[in-house]
Amino acid sequence: MPIIKSYAVGAGDMFYIRHGGDNFTIIDCDLSDDNRDEIIQELKDESRDKGIRRFICTHPDEDHFGGIHWLDDSLPIYNFYVVKNQAIKDKDTESFKRYCDLRDSDKAFYIHKGCSRKWMNIGDDERGSAGINILWPDTDNEHFKEALSACDAGESYNNTSAVIRYSFSGGASFLWLGDLETQFMEDIVDEIELEKTTVVFAAHHGRNSGKIPNSWLEKLDPQVIVIGEAPSRHLNYYTGYEILTQNRAGHITMECIDNKIHFYSSKSDYSKDFLDYEGCTSYPNYFGSLTVETEYTL
Repeated sequence: MPIIKSYAVGAGDMFYIRHGGDNFTIIDCDLSDDNRDEIIQELKDESRDKGIRRFICTHPDEDHFGGIHWLDDSLPIYNFYVVKNQAIKDKDTESFKRYCDLRDSDKAFYIHKGCSRKWMNIGDDERGSAGINILWPDTDNEHFKEALSACDAGESYNNTSAVIRYSFSGGASFLWLGDLETQFMEDIVDEIELEKTTVVFAAHHGRNSGKIPNSWLEKLDPQVIVIGEAPSRHLNYYTGYEILTQNRAGHITMECIDNKIHFYSSKSDYSKDFLDYEGCTSYPNYFGSLTVETEYTL
């Protein structure tokens, strides 16, 4: 029974996947003095019975690795998945220093389009696959090379973001896009393999600057788009698609059972009419369920 949680951490991103098997995955972090104790304790509790724990950083922006030094000190990161880079910053924060230490250590696994790793997407007799596949970056792609040069010069980091897909047999699928920008996604649409995906986490926290282009949405055909936290004036609300907004929902927990996703919120008054009501009680503030549509490849 996989559990996916999207934390409301202000302007940043942070997620975990409690896989149905022996894997636990954290994607990005943005910890602060206000939230770090609660979140780190939850991650400890949720990962305690898992044999493999990995951290995936989509790209080297502070709001995607903020507080990683606190996390690493409390819940040591032994498997650090990162797009290979040599990013520099005007200010070396404690978070960035720890990011670089992990990135440049033997704990790092450099992710790229189509990469494979035991037990990320390869199972064996010891444990099964986590069901995670990396759709981007293609490190030979000219658009990515240009983005990486800007990153390594300390100019811009968004378009070095990894695209990460998680799925499991007979159930839902999920897609993370980091902070990819709209024009960059348009530029690479023919270079990335996209397929129908149940839940898509909007790029750049749902901001207009990372609006997922129609050329992608037609292939992804998402049942739900999750929009992160940002001032409403900066957000794109994806007219024509069902959305969940973390400005109002707070933390969102997704409990995956067979071909259903049961949704829970940290805000007791959050609701969505497009979801079915099935009276679930695994977590507080249940607000509806979704039946996963049949998936297909375009």
